[in-house]
Amino acid sequence: MKVIIVGCGKLGSGLALNLSKKGHSITVIDVNAETFKLLGENFKGKTILGVGFDKDILEKARIRMADALIACSKSDDVNALVGRVARNIYRVPRVISRLYDPRSAEIYRSLGIQTISTTTWGVQQATEMLSYDQFDSLLQMGDMEIVRVEIPELLVGRSVNELIVYGEIQVVSIMRGNKAFMPTRGTIFQSHDILYIAAYSSSLGKLKKLLGLGQKGGEYR
Repeated sequence: MKVIIVGCGKLGSGLALNLSKKGHSITVIDVNAETFKLLGENFKGKTILGVGFDKDILEKARIRMADALIACSKSDDVNALVGRVARNIYRVPRVISRLYDPRSAEIYRSLGIQTISTTTWGVQQATEMLSYDQFDSLLQMGDMEIVRVEIPELLVGRSVNELIVYGEIQVVSIMRGNKAFMPTRGTIFQSHDILYIAAYSSSLGKLKKLLGLGQKGGEYR
């Protein structure tokens, strides 16, 4: 996976090193060349000196080829701008922004940008956000599986009840922004929700149909 990281502080450098070790292609952008020292001499990725929302810098980082961008500078405003440019202009599939002010979370989400906060938890959370496909089996217990899935657009605005099949499929948790909660049947799905669903292995095909996965002309990956 090709990942661009804007900001090379503790969070940005930690992510860069973590993702690089996992075999991903990493490009780090920062306005201060001194911060690149946090990456160490053995960092195998690319570093670019410049402003993260400068289109020339982003083009130099080959943003049109990027699978993900993480904006983790020290400024919420910069992170929001970088995220918006990546999402709206370059259509980067996954965009994550560092959040210092939790009150801004809803604004970030309305822009289609996931958020992370605090350095230690942020590295782990951002890595996890980038490390799974839209439909990912987490745990198998006999004939039962727990799967994690990013909500397809066709289900945004619809209720949890539409994904429940009595005795076969149950939505057990939803991750929304930086918080997880147990939904009710009437909970309405929102864009960028991450669902944790319990289902029998024999019902996974039915679950994928309910999610709209694997349909010609509308497959979600």
